[in-house]
Amino acid sequence: MRVVRPGDLGAGDIESWRELRAESGAPAHPFMEPEFALAVGRVRPHARVALISEEAGVGGRSAGPVGGRSVGPVGGRSVGPAGFLPFERGRFGHGRAIGFGVSDVQGAVLRPGLPLDARELLRACGLSAWEFDNLEEGQGLFGPDAARSYASYVIDVGDGYESYEQVLRARSPKFLRTTLAKERRLGRDAGEVRFVLDERDPAVLRTLMGWKSAQYRRTGRRDRFAKRWIRDLVEFLFHTRAPGCSGLLSVLYAGDRPVAAHFGLRSRTVLSCWFPAYDPGFAKFSPGLILHLRMARAAADDGIGMLDMGRGAAEYKDALKTGELTVYEGASVRPGLGAALQWAGREPARRAHGFVRNRPRLAGLAQRGLERAGRLREPKRP
Repeated sequence: MRVVRPGDLGAGDIESWRELRAESGAPAHPFMEPEFALAVGRVRPHARVALISEEAGVGGRSAGPVGGRSVGPVGGRSVGPAGFLPFERGRFGHGRAIGFGVSDVQGAVLRPGLPLDARELLRACGLSAWEFDNLEEGQGLFGPDAARSYASYVIDVGDGYESYEQVLRARSPKFLRTTLAKERRLGRDAGEVRFVLDERDPAVLRTLMGWKSAQYRRTGRRDRFAKRWIRDLVEFLFHTRAPGCSGLLSVLYAGDRPVAAHFGLRSRTVLSCWFPAYDPGFAKFSPGLILHLRMARAAADDGIGMLDMGRGAAEYKDALKTGELTVYEGASVRPGLGAALQWAGREPARRAHGFVRNRPRLAGLAQRGLERAGRLREPKRP
C-alpha cells in the first residue's frame, strides 16, 4: 500500500478508482469520485489518498458488497489498486474523511470482498483514527464503527418528472398547488420566470455564496463560506467537468434577476444537492421550492435519476422527498493516545447533539436560540 497526495495520483490510478466505483453498484454520488478528492487536494494541504493493493488485504472485516456485483480480477490478475481511501491527516494522526464538514457522502472505494481490517488500514496510513460524518450506507469496513445514523432525503425522478409530480399530487396536493400558484404570482409581479439548469456565469455563483453566508448568519449557524478553503473548493468545482463529478449551478430567474440558486455536484445519474439559497426579498414567493421543482424536472430530462438533498431535517426536504438513504457518523480508531484524544475532543459534543436532536422540544428551543443569536450578529442597518 502507498499513500500519496491526491494530485500525485496517476492516470491509471484515477481510472481504476472510477472502475471500482462504477462496478460497485452504489449510487453514483459525485463526492465518491476521484475528481472530488483531487479538488480537495488543491485547497487542503493535508489531504491524502491511500492506494490499497490486493496483497495489502489483512484478514478481518470484509469490505463487503457495497450494493452490487463484485469487481474481480481481469484475465486472472488484478488490474490497478484494489481500493482507495481518501482522507485528511491532522494532529496526533487524527484522520478525517476528505472534505470533512462539506462532503455529503464518504467512505472507501474498494473491491467488494477485499479482506481488510480497519485498524490495520489506519496503521498503514499513519492514522490513530478516521472520523466520518456522512459515511455511505453499505460501507462494510467502517460501518460497525458508526455511532449515529441519519436520513439523507432523496427525490427519485428515475421514471421521469411527471411520475414524480404524480407522487406529490397524491401525497401533498396542497403543497404542490400552492407552490405552483406562487410561481405564477412571481411571474406576474417580478417578470417572466425562467430556469437555467447549468448556469456558467461565475458572478451568479458569487451571488449565491453571498445569499448563503447571510442565511448562515441569520440562522445562527457557522458561515461555511467564511472559510477560504471552502470558497476556493466551490469555485474550483464550478469549473470541473467530468462524467462522474461536475459542478452544477442552477438558477431561477424572475425577469433578468436571479431570485434563487443552487450549487451542487452531479454525475450522469445523481445530483448531490449542496448549497441552495434565495434572495430574502422574494421569500413570500417560496423561490427555493420553485427552484427545486424546476431542478427536478430539468434533471430528469437530462438523465439524472436521483436528487440527494443530504442529511438534516428541513420542511422543504420533507415536502419534496420521495424516500431516504442512510448516512452515518462516527470514527474508526486504533488503541492509543491519539484515539483517546480524538474521543475526548468529539464524543461529549456528539452525545449532547444527539440528546437534543432526539427531544423535539429541546431541539426547537435550540433552533430559536440560534436564530436569536444570528439576529444579534447581523450588522445594523443605518
